[in-house]
Amino acid sequence: MNNVKLVQVGTGLLLISLLAACKQDPLPAYSGYAEADLIYIAPSAGGILQGLTVQRGDHIASGKPLFQVDASAETYSRDAAVAQQSRANAQLADLSKGRRSEEIAAIEAQLVQARAARDMSTSQLKRQRELIHQGFVSAAQMDELEATQTRDVARVKELEAQLALARDAARPDTIQAARAEVLAASAQVSQSTWAQGQKARSAPLNATVFDVLYRPGEWVAPGSPVVALLPDKGVKVRFFVPQADLAKAKVGQTVAFQCDGCSQGQARINYISAQAEFTPPVIYSNESKGKLVFMIEATPVDAQAAQLKPGQPLTVSLMP
Repeated sequence: MNNVKLVQVGTGLLLISLLAACKQDPLPAYSGYAEADLIYIAPSAGGILQGLTVQRGDHIASGKPLFQVDASAETYSRDAAVAQQSRANAQLADLSKGRRSEEIAAIEAQLVQARAARDMSTSQLKRQRELIHQGFVSAAQMDELEATQTRDVARVKELEAQLALARDAARPDTIQAARAEVLAASAQVSQSTWAQGQKARSAPLNATVFDVLYRPGEWVAPGSPVVALLPDKGVKVRFFVPQADLAKAKVGQTVAFQCDGCSQGQARINYISAQAEFTPPVIYSNESKGKLVFMIEATPVDAQAAQLKPGQPLTVSLMP
């Protein structure tokens, strides 16, 4: 009888031990907060803020205009670049074809006169050569007639060359240089258009206007943000883990977070800091190493980031 009781007591103790072994320790909780990845929209050059089309707290879609900075200087530069481009195009078109029809007609008329003069001087020279043998023409007169005939022949060749040049386009090297001028002018127009567009900025994605840093009429410095945007799903979970528990956290691991007044959500770890947030003075010791904490960032899954506000305190637990 006593042996039976001993067996029963031993069995009960064994069951209690097994239950205690199967019971899991509660997961530790860590302090954290919601952090925002803001996008700051700024003009590339300074100027007076002329227009502001959004307000703090507005939810805007991608492509919505945000603000307009005075772009008078960029507009003037673009107009000058467009005029330069038109000039380069006109110069290339002029070099790619011959002269005007009126100029060609004038050269043709001069060529007709030169040919007539050549024919006349050639005919006179031929007649005088027949008379020189009869003694009616002196040698000096023959020299003068030969020079006149040579001059008239050269004048015809000159006008024929001018007519061929007038009907033809410019030299290939000159045309190539004009084409390069057209490309340079086109690039200048594109650059001026880009600079003008940088003064009027639009939302690059769906977001909420987190803050407005300037008001219309104020001077905006080059590169100074005018609007801060909080992208949809742009809030992340940031918490701190003691060095003793750092080995439990892995990139890609799921964590549970909870805040006051909001339902429990889940996030996935995407970054673990490589250095401690606090370094003890002088040396590491068993007493001071417990003060080391490492920052971990996690991205909320699905649409759970919508319930978080930047700076909101969170309680985060690692999920097995």
